[in-house]
Amino acid sequence: MAAARPHHRAPPGRVPTRCVAALCAACFLLGVCVVNRYWAVPEPPDCPSKANSGRSRAVLSQAQTREVIIALDRTISDIEMRLAAARAAQMRNQGVSPSDSAADQGNMRPRLLFVMGIMTTFDNRRRRDSIRKTWMPQGERLRMLEKDKGIVTRFVIGRSANPGPDSEVERAMDAEEKEYNDILRLNHVEGQDGLPLKIQMFLSSALSTWDADFYVKVDDDVHVNIGMPTQNPLLLVNVSLVFSCTEVFSLNTGITRSILARHRSKPRVYIGCMKSGPVIANNESKYYEPDHWKFGTAGNNYFRHATRQLYAITRDLATYISANKHILHKYTNEDVSFGSWLIGLDVEHVDERSLCCGIPPDCEWKAQAGNPCGASFDWNCSGVCNPAER
Repeated sequence: MAAARPHHRAPPGRVPTRCVAALCAACFLLGVCVVNRYWAVPEPPDCPSKANSGRSRAVLSQAQTREVIIALDRTISDIEMRLAAARAAQMRNQGVSPSDSAADQGNMRPRLLFVMGIMTTFDNRRRRDSIRKTWMPQGERLRMLEKDKGIVTRFVIGRSANPGPDSEVERAMDAEEKEYNDILRLNHVEGQDGLPLKIQMFLSSALSTWDADFYVKVDDDVHVNIGMPTQNPLLLVNVSLVFSCTEVFSLNTGITRSILARHRSKPRVYIGCMKSGPVIANNESKYYEPDHWKFGTAGNNYFRHATRQLYAITRDLATYISANKHILHKYTNEDVSFGSWLIGLDVEHVDERSLCCGIPPDCEWKAQAGNPCGASFDWNCSGVCNPAER
């Protein structure tokens, strides 16, 4: 007969493990029931109702998305500007730069000295023809100027408000562009949002098309001495206006070209005839400035900026303006707007008086004194008065 197994008793005072587990589960379930029945979770102050919760989330989502897009856009613009500046510095040391066009990717070409954009409008065909007959070369000579001198000149114009195939304005511009091949068309409605935006669009387009040390803006009623190659000086200039002032110098190096070449090694230069006119607070004036209060006490002057007829900036500054055009403020006057975009930067302002000479006899006297002019116009007309006729 097998021996009986010894009986082990639980120590006195010890609760079995199963009972403990069952008790914990019961307490948890009881707690859940009590909380759900008697404890109402308070809502935060100013909490929207359930009916408006979906709409509030949608508005919040849109606001957050907009903030993210703006921040991302600023970051991209900053990166683009830094990359362009670093690339410009590297290419400047090498004397060459890569082409931006898709057909020339990987190729290297000499950097241009400057790209000049002549601001014009649809109605100014006669002005364009006058320039073509005087200081701007045509055909093969236009290509020679770009190849031999590193100078690109183009008329700059946007699109019409109705750019359809039936638009007479667009058909006329297409025919003129095909005939002369000297027009830069912008993806911008001509006349919309004023000249400051058009200049920003020109800089963006020029930067993506040509590599140059300088980018120049000029009006279509200004005579410019760029150094145009020609075999017949009588075809180069209008005798009554500029032949006696700039013929000799135009046939050689070109004063504008010489001025810019002197500053070619500087990264951030703003060149033009610097001025500082009064801020006009009278809303009946042609030059009324709606933001006059920003310039302090009535009667104050604007900061220094170049006259609108002609000015030039280096590639780094053009890249900065192009990359930040969406946040740069635009004043009523184009030249004031342009100067304001550079006022807070580390920029060298060059006051070059030879870029704002008067018409004869002013430019004649300066040429005879050994100070030839780079640009001439009538001060009282802010350009050459009646340029097409003269």
